[in-house]
Amino acid sequence: MSNVQDKPILSVRDLKTHFDVTKGLFAPKQVVKAVDGVSFDVMPNETFGLVGESGCGKSTLGRTIVKLYDPVSGSITFEGKDISKIKGKELKSFRKDMQMIFQDPYASLNPRMTVGEIIKEPMIIHNIYDNDEQREKRVVELLEIVGLKPDHIRRYPAEFSGGQRQRIGIARSLAVNPKFIVCDEPISALDVSIQAQVINLLKSIQKEMGLSYLFIAHDLSMVKHISDKIGVMYLGHMMEVGPSNDVYHRPLHPYTVALLSAIPIPDPDTAKNKGRIILEGEIPSPINPPKGCPFSTRCSKATDRCRQERPQPIQVGNRLVSCFLYEK
Repeated sequence: MSNVQDKPILSVRDLKTHFDVTKGLFAPKQVVKAVDGVSFDVMPNETFGLVGESGCGKSTLGRTIVKLYDPVSGSITFEGKDISKIKGKELKSFRKDMQMIFQDPYASLNPRMTVGEIIKEPMIIHNIYDNDEQREKRVVELLEIVGLKPDHIRRYPAEFSGGQRQRIGIARSLAVNPKFIVCDEPISALDVSIQAQVINLLKSIQKEMGLSYLFIAHDLSMVKHISDKIGVMYLGHMMEVGPSNDVYHRPLHPYTVALLSAIPIPDPDTAKNKGRIILEGEIPSPINPPKGCPFSTRCSKATDRCRQERPQPIQVGNRLVSCFLYEK
């Protein structure tokens, strides 16, 4: 009999999220293919890091998984149940189990509510705890967990720094005791000195509460420190998926190789000899993506076949790579 731990807590299959951006009644139809056939699994207590350039569809994928956007096709299976089309009471129940930490810690907090009211609100919505006294006690506990003081409960978001606001956002996401959290670039708006603190906080909370994360970021070096597995996205497609150390130290897809080459190195001599790969050209429009491999217009190893056919994920050891270079 298989262990529950062997089964993914989240399984995404061929997920597509498209947006109609047609302008005018008689204009030709235009559709942005923000997420276009993505598949991956997240195991219990695991962090799946999702990386790629700005505009590749990372945040759209995260928001589709938490049901802020509706997919046009594909499935999102959470704890064995397809949640891609749930609504009403089922959706409310699902939201208790899956929460989100947003990129901008200030825009995601209501400036007219105190910190206590912000963290308490999800408890009220989901009928957690019998009375306000119990909720307030839990708010104080959560503030301490994320490294804030109990007396912060009466203050407003404007009185805090960016790092402190993000800690408030983390406390709010924990208020309903979720099993899974989508972290949508939670450190990109913070100072570099604060980023590591937030990463370490998320790791300690995960260990203590047994959480699973989808961690979205564009900084591969930071993602490596928190992720068990990494998925590399480009133009709405998953290019490579594998264990964090393997993807970081031995990248397979040409796009992953280029992304890693762009990571800054503190030592000038090492950086000089590293040999950064400069990608030529712009990212194609998601309204009119390339016919073949989405990366073919910027890839130095692209062939005519790459420009005509779309590669399917190929198993290479413990990784999946969407590239014809690895066909046997």
